Amino acid sequence: MAESKRLIAKGVKELEVVKRALRDGMVTVAMGTTNTYVAEELSGQRIAKFSYTTGLTLPRVSSESPGMDISRRPAVVFRRGKLVEGLSVDDSVGELKAGDVFIKGANALNYREKVAGILVGHPTGGTIGNAIGTLIARKVHLVIPVGLEKCIPFDIIELSRQIPVAAEADVTSLFPVTGLIVTEIEALETLADVRAVEVAAGGVAGAEGSVRLQIEGEKREIEKIEQILEGIYGEEEFA
Repeated sequence: MAESKRLIAKGVKELEVVKRALRDGMVTVAMGTTNTYVAEELSGQRIAKFSYTTGLTLPRVSSESPGMDISRRPAVVFRRGKLVEGLSVDDSVGELKAGDVFIKGANALNYREKVAGILVGHPTGGTIGNAIGTLIARKVHLVIPVGLEKCIPFDIIELSRQIPVAAEADVTSLFPVTGLIVTEIEALETLADVRAVEVAAGGVAGAEGSVRLQIEGEKREIEKIEQILEGIYGEEEFA
């Protein structure tokens, strides 16, 4: 749901590690649908849908979607709060240092175990495969914006070993990662002094993939969240 992606992006923007890195260091936003919203929130610019995505999951009955032929936009990398021109996501990894932030979405989430999974189609692991060693070695914060709709009840590390290698497949593996996971829950709890819990999920007529959250807190904090949500409801679908 686009509304969830917008909420998560607003939460990512308010994370202390992100605000600190924007002020004093570097922040790299990898490509992705949720990351498109993150890039918009951090840059203050509107980004054409599909211009900052890769490896999309689309309905089988429709192999194409309007707007998918939009040219790729330059990488969204910040140095002390300013967009860096001419630096790719992969190349930016070499400049990251302790305290900097690398933002990468995910395709699966085991919320209880706090492990996310990223589908990769490149034989050496793609964007995350290129980055993960440097992120760990240099103590770079890996921020993982991912909607609760992507929760699965299985061991992601074990699943990553079970996906067979097939030459004709567009996915080679599920890459397990841990880091600072930001779902709708963490976004709400970052944006206000509240406690949130998921109590239901799903819907129809445009509410597919939606989540129902119970939010608790002082009246003024609940009102703060309500105001934020009112500004998000009706977010244009990612299409």
